[in-house]
Amino acid sequence: MWQNVHADGSLCNDVGMTVQQPADRHLLPRRYTVLVDVGYLYAASGELLLGTSNRSEFKVDAERMIHALMAQAADCLGADLLRLYWFDAARDRVPTIDQRVIAQMAQVKLRLGNLNLRGQQKGVDAQIRSDLETLARHRSVTDAVLVAGDEDMLSAVEAAQSYGVRVHLWGVEPPYGTNQAERLVWESDTVYTLDAEFVRPYFAATGRIRTPTPAEVFSGRPAIALPVAQVSAPPEPRPVPAARRAHPQPPDRLEIVEIGEYVAQKWILTRGRDNIGELLPGPLLPTVIDKELLVEAEKELGISLRPFEKARLWVRDGFWSRVYREFGLARPNGEG
Repeated sequence: MWQNVHADGSLCNDVGMTVQQPADRHLLPRRYTVLVDVGYLYAASGELLLGTSNRSEFKVDAERMIHALMAQAADCLGADLLRLYWFDAARDRVPTIDQRVIAQMAQVKLRLGNLNLRGQQKGVDAQIRSDLETLARHRSVTDAVLVAGDEDMLSAVEAAQSYGVRVHLWGVEPPYGTNQAERLVWESDTVYTLDAEFVRPYFAATGRIRTPTPAEVFSGRPAIALPVAQVSAPPEPRPVPAARRAHPQPPDRLEIVEIGEYVAQKWILTRGRDNIGELLPGPLLPTVIDKELLVEAEKELGISLRPFEKARLWVRDGFWSRVYREFGLARPNGEG
């Protein structure tokens, strides 16, 4: 595994060889990018840690993992990161909850391919190749860290190198054999392995999306199981009186809770039940999603909720009330 840059400017790579940098290196500022094939990273890490490459069987703390990859790249290549590209897939390219959070991260560019009905990624490899070649052609970077294993990356690696970019191939430690194409390893300038200790903090087995247990949802507090609601269509949008739009009044609690439920129901239908299930156990929402919830509620009401702190809490109460019903769970009596 690579070590940090030495005081004399040399670099120690993963096999212990010291590579001297050019004497005029100060004339060649080093800037790098990190390109992550998420399908490879998740599948290889799942196999290593949990014995499965099926993404529905584990949960990943992607945000923390991205920060860890950035920190590792900084240790190896220095501080001048252009950006990290996160290549993933989603049904009809509609981002999941986790992907929406990632898209908001600084120096991170989310790239989405399509996920077909069989769970296969389409278009991801082509996006990686295109971005790597474009960055190299325009001299945007001097180095590129590529977290991938598919031989389809070979042409992009060779193209980038032809423009003078050094390509550093990163892979996940395989439990046995290899999980990266041999020719891809050969053609890369350096090779680095992310071992089990590096990826372990960000992976946890969960099994397929299922109804959470009461203990998972309420941290040990009792819950009441309810039948899963069968909903075919969202409620009709409610007209907002013109007087309220012109002269906002303190909103009514029951109405605000109903708005929160309406937004939850609409999201279940438009974003998918499994996608909303990723928010469990709650009741805290990622900041990005919480903002979207409040904006949706304000649109329905026709007023800003900023002056009404309690109203914002009521929106969240209504949202979680609907989500818990969807998954056959309810808060115990007395919960707000």
